[in-house]
Amino acid sequence: GGVLALVRARTGPKGPIKLTASLAARIADLDGAGATLAKIAALTGVSTATVRVALGRVTTRDEVRVEPDIDPDVAVDEPEDDAEEDADLMVLAVPEPRTAERVAARFGDLAEAPVVITEGAHLPLVGLLLALPALEMTGLLPVAGEVFPPMRKGFYGLRAVLLMGVFLALLREPRAEAATRIRPADLGRVLGLDRAPEVKTLRRKLSELAGYSKGAALQAALGRHHAAARPEAMGFLYLDGHVRVYTGTRELPKTHIARMRIAGPATEETWVGDADGDPVMVITAAPSQSLAAELARLLPDLRALIGPDRACTVVFDRGGYSPAVFTTIIAAGFDVLTYFKGSRARTAPEAFTTVDFTAPDGTSHTYDLAERLIDLPVPARPQTGRQGAKPASTLTLRLIVRASPGGHQTPILTNRTDLSAAQVAYRMAARWRQENYFKYAREHFALDALDSYADTPDDLTRLLPYLAKARAGDQVSANGAQLAAAQSAVADAIDAAGFRARQPGSGGKATVDPAASRALTAAITDLAIAKETCRQTPSHLPLGQVRPGSRLLETETKLLTHAIRMSAYNAESALARLLRPHYSGGDDEARALLREAFTLSGDLQITGDTLHVRLDPPSVPRRSKALAALCVELTDTATRYPGTDLTLAYSIKGHTDPA
Repeated sequence: GGVLALVRARTGPKGPIKLTASLAARIADLDGAGATLAKIAALTGVSTATVRVALGRVTTRDEVRVEPDIDPDVAVDEPEDDAEEDADLMVLAVPEPRTAERVAARFGDLAEAPVVITEGAHLPLVGLLLALPALEMTGLLPVAGEVFPPMRKGFYGLRAVLLMGVFLALLREPRAEAATRIRPADLGRVLGLDRAPEVKTLRRKLSELAGYSKGAALQAALGRHHAAARPEAMGFLYLDGHVRVYTGTRELPKTHIARMRIAGPATEETWVGDADGDPVMVITAAPSQSLAAELARLLPDLRALIGPDRACTVVFDRGGYSPAVFTTIIAAGFDVLTYFKGSRARTAPEAFTTVDFTAPDGTSHTYDLAERLIDLPVPARPQTGRQGAKPASTLTLRLIVRASPGGHQTPILTNRTDLSAAQVAYRMAARWRQENYFKYAREHFALDALDSYADTPDDLTRLLPYLAKARAGDQVSANGAQLAAAQSAVADAIDAAGFRARQPGSGGKATVDPAASRALTAAITDLAIAKETCRQTPSHLPLGQVRPGSRLLETETKLLTHAIRMSAYNAESALARLLRPHYSGGDDEARALLREAFTLSGDLQITGDTLHVRLDPPSVPRRSKALAALCVELTDTATRYPGTDLTLAYSIKGHTDPA
């Protein structure tokens, strides 16, 4: 047949059209009587697709396939099944080309391409749409729309860029380079476009957003939205520093990397998490700042986050230990919960009491606890505008000591008197949820990835501790020890001379060894020189004298990508909480199931103002049952697809009753 024999035959009806005016009227009457589409199709001898055409419910396809005749005398009362729904949709439907809109964008006449949903069957990555109800809870899209000014005109706008970032993160391909590993048409369908943006386009859009320098404002706004959406999780805020290691060639400030137990070039960040360990906001810390200094600096931001009157407990590890900072935190209206740091007497074994405790999440714990009060000296601090210093004071806190089965004692400090010792131990141990987030986000969401290769000059006037000052101080100590040794040697020489003077034949006289005297004189001279050298050695030097080529990594892009990936993680966390009651082993496997669910194929179909998302079943029947139950809960949220008036309705094929 030649080349024409290889061309696919034209789809659609091959014979005379069956949808006559009389048949259309009969279909309308049956529909008015409440008959289902399947029953109408069986009674009239046409397919359900033809029934939809007659009822005016199919407007996006020019051709409708007509099935062979069905006996009109056979009444079918079952509802439509998944096979019938698939028969009405084109498998792997190609997105409608958006040529005209792309031309308009090229000439600057299009602010952003509107959403056009591609209906079809077995479309890849439709499972990503499961995240939309939970993503709406994070507020990423509306909050970003309020924070950022309008983007430059183009085909891809703010909605597409942010959704693209979230979807890539949920697919465990969080960096822009991942756009080369996923078919553009597959991501384009779930974005409501013909194709997803390319790597260079996505990078350009992120750079444009970073150029507004709104990263900190976006983080603060997302934090306020998180506090409003989940007020029950804001009673305890966990603060911790995170070191983002840098392995490039730029000369970055060095800091201690705890998990690697070395000092190396890195960027420091301060993260705020809620009571469940979910991230709330992140702030780029000043170079070489301790967690204690960051805590004092962040208090106004935390108060703006939770509101002016709400009680809140700030939880942190030993890196923030400072009685002076504790006093500042309490004076700002917050409560303190942290580990004790310093020397103390071990608590006697007989002072511990075994306590059984049921946590708010239903888990049971057993603790060996002892409690007493402890007075912490608050060091004197200089007063602004006055000479001298504040007199030192003391701060009285509760000291709860938790004993492990091996005998190790963990001391915990708090000023809260309304919590039992078991509650204090549980809340302090929950700090590890934030550490678990760092580990999980490094593995799954590229927490430490270098999303921008740009850098900025460091503040060369910033003062750094001068190591020579410490060495000079060590020399003073060493010379002081030498002086003490020389003085002791002189005393020994005098005693030896006295002993010799008392010997027979000495005439009652003896000469003190002059070497001891010379050594004493030299020790006195060396100590004086060392003290003068230490006095003249500055304790700090400007960065420009120590490392004139010091640079800092650009932070705006990282704050933006942090916001996107935090929203993806929080959306996944919300879905996991909904999924756990319906999935045996959900405490350990809910996220693994969601990772599979996001990659599922499925059908997209618009009926009226509803976008039906019918997912193909996952690998295991029990997973299908759990996802079907999750779909019911997500459908009940009546979430709209961003940028449209279409309400999302979710289901798993073959599961009409999730119970």
